[in-house]
Amino acid sequence: MRLLVFGFGYSARALAARLPCDVQVTATVRSPLPARWRDAVETVSVHDADALGAALGRADALLVTAAPDPETGLCPGFETLAPHLAPGSGPSWIGYLSTTGVYGDRGGRWVRETSEARPASEISRRRVAAEAAWTGRGRPLAIFRLPGIYGPGRSALDRVRDGTARRMATPGQVFSRIHVADLADGLAAALAQPDRTGVFNLCDDQPAPAADVTLEACRLLGVEPPPQTPLDLEALTPAARRFWAESKRVSNARAKAALGWRPAHPTYREGLAAILAAEGPLTPSGPLRDPPPPWGRN
Repeated sequence: MRLLVFGFGYSARALAARLPCDVQVTATVRSPLPARWRDAVETVSVHDADALGAALGRADALLVTAAPDPETGLCPGFETLAPHLAPGSGPSWIGYLSTTGVYGDRGGRWVRETSEARPASEISRRRVAAEAAWTGRGRPLAIFRLPGIYGPGRSALDRVRDGTARRMATPGQVFSRIHVADLADGLAAALAQPDRTGVFNLCDDQPAPAADVTLEACRLLGVEPPPQTPLDLEALTPAARRFWAESKRVSNARAKAALGWRPAHPTYREGLAAILAAEGPLTPSGPLRDPPPPWGRN
């Protein structure tokens, strides 16, 4: 299989690291990849239209991970690649990474793939538009709606260590999340079953308050948790305000049933413990870390 990935960030790198060796990955880039990726992944510049068109024509599958452009609001993957999608050639499967933010605020109630999209923010409205753009292209399409993604270098453990962790008092507010390895496994399962199409929520089994995650990270690190503080939406950045303004529980039942997927980290407890265990034993100066994992930030 030849897989073309548009947007080779945190999630895409986790997927590439877990795919079998008979899957050839080509990734769009804006700058050279780190040395550890150069033998494993072919690259094509997003600025080279001819090379992009050729790579798309060779691809069996296309995965678009890039977020809508902050200035235009359009999906850069669609704007760049759709003109090259000729009938009868190119990928026979398209995957798009979206967000559970499209469901909006549900007051802590459950949402499923059949739930109406009620995006409350401009960012989420752009995701709805991107989903619509990729729909109806005459090819099998899988849309993956994702909650907060955490993993090595990007978790509550890091926030506790660097002193940025907060424990907000938000009675009744819950969020879903997913470990990046579980996200990668879900995408790999979908790639292996291209006939399973439609919308999939990829998330863990236990929506929980953000404060509970912070407390667990502090417990694992053996440090005193930060004091609980009241939530003041007006004092937050716009991005943080969007996050704290919503509460919902996201069901992953369809992904389990259709893809045969199960999160290896069904709650944040297993996820944080696995991250800490992978870092190795503690020393007086902190955790002994292995070489950085082959994942980077978006």
